[in-house]
Amino acid sequence: MSDVEEVEVQEVAVEAVGQGEISIEDALQGALRIALAHNGLARGLRSASKALSTRQAVLAVLCDSVTEESYVKLVEALCNEPENKIPLIKVSDAKQLGEWVGLAQLDRDGNPRKVVGCGVAVITNWGKDSPERQVLLEHFKSL
Repeated sequence: MSDVEEVEVQEVAVEAVGQGEISIEDALQGALRIALAHNGLARGLRSASKALSTRQAVLAVLCDSVTEESYVKLVEALCNEPENKIPLIKVSDAKQLGEWVGLAQLDRDGNPRKVVGCGVAVITNWGKDSPERQVLLEHFKSL
């Protein structure tokens, strides 16, 4: 159907990094948080499509539960441009993606409250080098 590199997060592959092991899901969560802290994250369709079309994106994360088919086709087409080829990871839950990209309020104990769902997020700047980033890059090289 399309030549976009897709990774299902439900299939958790484990990579050995240093002392511990980091799954693809944990690596994605950590990379999104680091990118958010370094102002390198585009959240939502408008800002994500802008980052993808201007070739600023290094990784795209799309939610499977998006019901609008044109939404999915747009993101996949922008990731699959011949001169751009951006890796695409699909996650299953919009609320979980929203929590990972900072669209939630935290209570006193640090638990997320009032989580807003997010359909697509794009990393434009990795921020600092981290084990999570290395796990994701190694995973995409192996595909």
